[in-house]
Amino acid sequence: MKKSILTLSLFFTALLAFNFSHAQVAVGEENVAKISFDKSTHDYGQIEQHANGECVFVFTNTGNQALKITNAKGSCGCTVPQWPREEIAAGASGEIKVKYDTKRIGMINKSVTIQSNATNSPTKIIRIKGQVKAPKTNATAVKPSEGPVQSE
Repeated sequence: MKKSILTLSLFFTALLAFNFSHAQVAVGEENVAKISFDKSTHDYGQIEQHANGECVFVFTNTGNQALKITNAKGSCGCTVPQWPREEIAAGASGEIKVKYDTKRIGMINKSVTIQSNATNSPTKIIRIKGQVKAPKTNATAVKPSEGPVQSE
């Protein structure tokens, strides 16, 4: 009888300890910053050389704590991000502006790596893609003469 009471006591103690530790994890996860983007890729399509290469990525803090973006870095010097330096409150939104230097003709396939305190995605990669085309020339076509010029 004493063994069965001891066994039941140990079982209930273990069950309570498990429930308490599980409840602590759930409460801890609720009080975090989370980041959610409206899009993960911006497609410029076909743009002309030297065109405006700016685009905007909108994000929202879907967590319950303030979100802090600590760094944003382009994959090369031609891709320059700007991000909010202040904390983003729970439920609030912000923007990351990306400027691509369109002086190079060819395909665009670049990334920006974002680091933050978001628990769902502490390192997030957003991308830009498209193609830079040579500008159209506005040269006027030269018409062939309609015949020899006659002098009088």
